Amino acid sequence: MSSDNYPQFPLYIPSLGRHKYMITSRALTLMGVKHNIVVEPHEVKLYENAVKRDKLLTTVIPLDMSFKEKYDYCDSFGTTRSTGSGPARNFIWEHAKATGSTHHWIMDDNISSFRRLNKNTKIKCESPAFWRSMEDFALRYKNVGMSGPHYAMFAPAKAHRPPFLTNTRIYSCNLIRNDLPFRWRGRYNEDTILSLDMLKAGWCTILYYAFLQEKLATQTVKGGNTDSVYTDGTVNKSLMLVNEHPDVSVVSMKYGRTHHHVSYENFKWMKLIKHDHVKKTGQNKDYGMGLRKK
Repeated sequence: MSSDNYPQFPLYIPSLGRHKYMITSRALTLMGVKHNIVVEPHEVKLYENAVKRDKLLTTVIPLDMSFKEKYDYCDSFGTTRSTGSGPARNFIWEHAKATGSTHHWIMDDNISSFRRLNKNTKIKCESPAFWRSMEDFALRYKNVGMSGPHYAMFAPAKAHRPPFLTNTRIYSCNLIRNDLPFRWRGRYNEDTILSLDMLKAGWCTILYYAFLQEKLATQTVKGGNTDSVYTDGTVNKSLMLVNEHPDVSVVSMKYGRTHHHVSYENFKWMKLIKHDHVKKTGQNKDYGMGLRKK
């Protein structure tokens, strides 16, 4: 496959206590995509042993623990409580900048597969072009701060979905522009907080329906935030978001659990702005992912 069909930006997975599962890493390995797993120093050997067979594609990077002290938890507890993945996410941002990359991918460690949506069929994608096609689309525009694939469960077979949405939350699998002044913050719900921080500053986001992620349900896989941050359910998670962005979010009860609701209507007027060099060619590149009849 042409190098033009491989991702041009580094991929990172922050992980904690899940070396026995390696769910996202295995999905990326199946796609032939190089990636990095960022873990706390005491778990480096555990993860290195877990990726021995795939070490050509997978690099384990120890987290600089000073990022836990620097992180803005948006509460008064600091490091006296479980810190979540926020500090690792900011470490990854700086690590990616140091490589000279203009963007980086960061994704949760419990994504089981990646899919294309074609005529309402969710097709499992084992090509690295999955990543390059999203990158190339986002790079057409000068005002996109963050983009990423939607959850597969939000693309039901009987419902029509557009190729993408703009100016909404990007979560679990994010392509981030490195030169922006924002950073992850918040002990909980840091993905929504970052999305709103960017949107309020005038940066657009792109959430793809054409490309999807199959993610295991929140709080169902041992390790990570399940065993630490979310042990008391979703109440604190929802309240923190409302405290940080009270003008666009509220807390409500749904399905017997506390949830937050965010209104993105105030950002729908923001338009994607193409770079001057981007011209319409009348042709669509399929990145080697064209579907063929058997």
